[in-house]
Formats: sequence, structure tokens, C-alpha cells
Amino acid sequence: MPQPDRHYNTYSKTLIIVMQEIYAHNCPLCGGKGEIFYQFKKRIYYQCTNCNGIYVDKNLIPDKKSEIKRYKEHINDVENKGYQNFVSPITSRILQDYSKKNKGLDFGAGTGPVIAKILKDKNYNIELYDPFFYNHPELLEKKYDYIACCEVIEHFHKPKKEFLLLKKLLHPKAKLYCMTDLYDKSIDFHKWYYKNDLTHVFIFHKNTIHWVKKEIGFSDVTINGRLIVFSK
Repeated sequence: MPQPDRHYNTYSKTLIIVMQEIYAHNCPLCGGKGEIFYQFKKRIYYQCTNCNGIYVDKNLIPDKKSEIKRYKEHINDVENKGYQNFVSPITSRILQDYSKKNKGLDFGAGTGPVIAKILKDKNYNIELYDPFFYNHPELLEKKYDYIACCEVIEHFHKPKKEFLLLKKLLHPKAKLYCMTDLYDKSIDFHKWYYKNDLTHVFIFHKNTIHWVKKEIGFSDVTINGRLIVFSK
């Protein structure tokens, strides 16, 4: 009986390791090729050559304990007027687009669910979901007329999976309201405050947003500063 070729087996194992290393840096949103975009000390960011998303090396993604600790450091007082003004691009649009009879979801509500507070004060029907602080998975089995997702999408470890979920949660013609800082070439990434939060693991570019619209299957998207509105 012929014996296994040890040289061939070694070559095969080496090839597998090389291929794994190549694909390890692929974009977690679209699967495109990632090239090193920024490196400072041990912090490494890649940029996708396909959708232009910027993301951290997978080994730098924080674990659950580290994420919770960071989120609890946020000073999110729902009664604070400055905080209420900060989220007003989303709350103003929802109040403009929907009424009390519509059903909404604050997805990624965090430790200070200010969006839900503002809308509930006006007798709007909105539920709260957060995997750490309002973990009610039964809410992910329902459908909504609108979803608010404020300062959340930059925390997605698996952005494609999360966007597919968000789209599934929406009724036909419903809307997803997101707020995040978008990167463009005018920004000095080294000095940019937005990258300094270590839980910001995926940063969006306008091209990335349009990739989401097309490939996830939204009918439309509008970008107005930090406010991004996807329509199903």
C-alpha cells in the first residue's frame, strides 16, 4: 500500500495556513479583500477594497466583559438635554414619519435608552432591545414599522448578519434609522476621536452604506450628516 507523501502533506498544510491568513483579514461585511489602512502600536485597521469599510484586526475585537465595562462608562442620563439633543436627528425624523399607532424598536438601547424615553413621553409605542442590557430575544421574532439604531452599527462584530436581522425585523416599507460617524478622506484618521473607542470595530464610509443598501436589499437610503435612513 503506498505511503502518504510527507512533502505533499506539509505543502498542503502550509497552503491551508496561508489561505487562512489571507481570508482572516477579509471584510466582515462584504467579504472583500482587506488592506492595512492604519496601524498604531498594536492597533491595526484594515480597509475593504470592495465596500470601503474600515475594521479592526479580528484579534482586537473586545470580548463581552470588556464591552460591557466600556458601555457602563458612558454617561447616558436620559434626562440630560444635551444627550436628548444628540439623538434628536433620529427622534425628530421618527416623530415626523410615524405616529403613536406605529410600533418601533430601539435596537441597541444601551444603558441610557434616551430615544425610547423621548418617544414614550409622547405616548409612542416602542420596545427596547440590547444584547447586554435589555436582552429580550422574543422581540427579535416580531416586526416593526421603524427601528432606531443610534451609535450602534459601528459596534457590530458581524455587520452583515446584523443588517440582515434588522431588515428582517421591518415591515414592508418600514424604515431603519441609524446614527454613526462616517469616514471620508478629509478626516485625519490618526487624530480622529471616533476610532479611539475600542468598541468601535467597524467604521463606515458612504460607499459602505450604499453597499448595505444594495446587497442587503433595502429599497432606498438617504445620508444626512450622521443620520442614515434605510427604507425597506
